[in-house]
Amino acid sequence: MIGYVTVGTNDLARAASFYDRLLEKFGAQRIFESEHAVMWGVSGNPASLCVTVPFDGKPATRGNGTMVALLAASTDQVDAVHQLALSLGGSDEGAPGLRGTSFYAAYFRDLDGNKLNCFLTL
Repeated sequence: MIGYVTVGTNDLARAASFYDRLLEKFGAQRIFESEHAVMWGVSGNPASLCVTVPFDGKPATRGNGTMVALLAASTDQVDAVHQLALSLGGSDEGAPGLRGTSFYAAYFRDLDGNKLNCFLTL
């Protein structure tokens, strides 16, 4: 069910170097890089770990920049999960849609303000 976990950083280069070394012990390698984030994964395993500078521009803390991502089976499921979260009192953090060329996702916060994402790689 868990697709990936994101943790925040205030120094992406430093954090990426740390996780490069740490995660190679699990056979993981970088599978995505941008100016704001780096993600690692293991071949054959859909779960991954991402380190990112928080999207809101505020400093990373133990909670800011942290997000749980739920792996969906279809774009319809992404849409439905996002709609359900909002109907249950959650707040919108990004409507369902394509990000980049192959990443379909929706972002929301739960009732306590925890950030979640429902996604599918197309």
